[in-house]
Amino acid sequence: MYQLPKSIDNLATRLAQLPGVGPKTASRLAFYLVTNMHIDTTGLAAAIADLRSSLTYCDECHNLTEDNPCVVCTDENRDRTKLCVVEEPMDVLALERAGFNGLYHVLGGQISPLEGIGPADLQIESLARRVSEHPEIAEVIVATNPDVEGEATASYLVKLLSMYDRSITRLARGLPMGGDLEYADELTLLRALEGRNQLVS
Repeated sequence: MYQLPKSIDNLATRLAQLPGVGPKTASRLAFYLVTNMHIDTTGLAAAIADLRSSLTYCDECHNLTEDNPCVVCTDENRDRTKLCVVEEPMDVLALERAGFNGLYHVLGGQISPLEGIGPADLQIESLARRVSEHPEIAEVIVATNPDVEGEATASYLVKLLSMYDRSITRLARGLPMGGDLEYADELTLLRALEGRNQLVS
């Protein structure tokens, strides 16, 4: 019985670990990389290896960056009165495309008791410290995903941050329930930002 060469099987196995890539798709990608000589597989491998060596997390906002602090946190032209709290680095890119010009705080996920993720597992304590230490922050925009875990995370953040004299808002419901920020189009995100609701004043 024919079996894949070990090198192709190894590559397919590793590709299948990526989100949204099943075994069949992983095998097709592996064969594509092998049979198409115009693809620079050495450069691809180097770029993947470079991810771990060149990237870090910003000490201030916890977004992925090559420089610490990141370019957003050091940009004096940003609106420092607005702090947008998101779950993942991909959410920052989505909001940037929509034209948001404030600062960010990346939680690194959402509260999910079923997966064993609690507030202590996220960058929530550093968020509270950041808000308390920076009086120029006038508004905290809670931009967690509009799903059950995102809503639970938003509720927790509202209770935590309500002790500070800040306006706390939530993205408007222009985003579909169960959706992820990173897949929303720019117009939907822009309308959600413009129509955000007051939670605590």
